[in-house]
Amino acid sequence: MKALAKPLALAMVLMAAALVWGLQLAGPGATPARAAAPLVADLSQHLVAITTGFTGTEVLLFGAIEGGGDVVVVVRGPNRRETVRRKTRLAGIWVNGAEMSFEGVPAFYWVGASRDLDAIIAGPVRLRHGIGADQLRFKTVGEKPVDLAQFRKALVRNKRRLGLYGREVGKVSFLGLRLFRTRVYFPANVPTGTYKVEVYLFRDGAVASAQTTPLIISKIGLGAEVYDFAHREAAIYGIIAIIIALSAGLLVGVLFRKI
Repeated sequence: MKALAKPLALAMVLMAAALVWGLQLAGPGATPARAAAPLVADLSQHLVAITTGFTGTEVLLFGAIEGGGDVVVVVRGPNRRETVRRKTRLAGIWVNGAEMSFEGVPAFYWVGASRDLDAIIAGPVRLRHGIGADQLRFKTVGEKPVDLAQFRKALVRNKRRLGLYGREVGKVSFLGLRLFRTRVYFPANVPTGTYKVEVYLFRDGAVASAQTTPLIISKIGLGAEVYDFAHREAAIYGIIAIIIALSAGLLVGVLFRKI
């Protein structure tokens, strides 16, 4: 299977390029609807299935551009409410102190670029499109603390510790002048939901073209059924879990008594 991975990835990139170049064959008399697309991109898969033995996976993003430029890829979602709590020491014990909640926080966030982001995009443009974890803006819930920036940094730091926010900008590689590709890694603890894969083509610091593709991450199989049941019937699930734990304890006690 590994031997087929590179040829398959190259074939996907070539398909995207064929679409761009195929549109050019219409010639100078083509209508605007048939004009060459400056950016075409797609994913190797649009559904990531999380099974019982899921340990993480990579998704290939590939495409082609027309007319040159730099490519930036942003993967984000799904948005959630997150709470950050500050630990304080009380009588020699660490306890939760002040806390801050944020709305609209991407559960997963990753950025890839064909060059250094600062060389491609100016700060105001990055802020406008939310490119880079340091450029994300979260809506606060409740009263804002004086040190709001510290809570925000702690939120991003916690996400990176969990492997859900990229620590570094990923590499978007070009094959020639038009074809590009990159791989996005999703860890085993990636949240389920609908993700947005945004691909930008930048020229002279401005967005020349952009494309958004959905990606769904979902649990399937027995694990998904147990997960859904636990959330749908939390009380019953808790009772069943207690019964199983007690039964296992009694069984172990009987076995050791016989030994």
